Amino acid sequence: MINIILAEDHLVVRNGIKLLIDSQDNLAVIGEANNGEEVLSLLESGVKPDIVLSDISMSGMDGLQLVEKLKSDYPEIKVIMLSMMNSSQHVFQAFEKGAQGYLVKNVGYDELLFAIQHIHIGGRYLCEELAMMLVDKLSDVPSSVTNVEDLMSEMDISDRELEVLQLISEGYTNIEIADQLFLSKRTVEGHRQNLIDKTGVRNSAALIKLAVKSGLIK
Repeated sequence: MINIILAEDHLVVRNGIKLLIDSQDNLAVIGEANNGEEVLSLLESGVKPDIVLSDISMSGMDGLQLVEKLKSDYPEIKVIMLSMMNSSQHVFQAFEKGAQGYLVKNVGYDELLFAIQHIHIGGRYLCEELAMMLVDKLSDVPSSVTNVEDLMSEMDISDRELEVLQLISEGYTNIEIADQLFLSKRTVEGHRQNLIDKTGVRNSAALIKLAVKSGLIK
């Protein structure tokens, strides 16, 4: 049985998702909340979910703040973000803060159920609509530098920075990257900022798009 807390401040949407989940023999909604604070109250009262399915935009503590808190205090709980926003920046922020999945609210029932099952067994999931949107956006990234070695040389990117970049693209947080590379969190943050400065992009999302487009990461 996969136990789920629903965090959604629109009652109609929440009831619809709950009805779908409760129709499955191996899924159960064991708690409902209007915002992040209510999710934390449920956890403090002893409710033990496997997954929190959370809206990204809620009054009070929103979904991004919640996932960051859960990653810190309840790392065993997996988080799926559900949102009306299909912004690549929100997608990257959600995964960076520790979410395992990101779905738009008009996602099909079958895809929602697949995402829950897939994430429960340890996977990560980005819904098809957003995945294709990000692929399409890659064509907008300048591709004047296409050789990996040329790009690393031109931007003065070190092998260590390339390792950090690869892990960022895979959705790992700064703390997780630090653990994998045996570095401090501050050092990883420094590498991330150096990469942004050296490539001349504005944020991590643009950094990843540039790196994928140029072939720097796969």
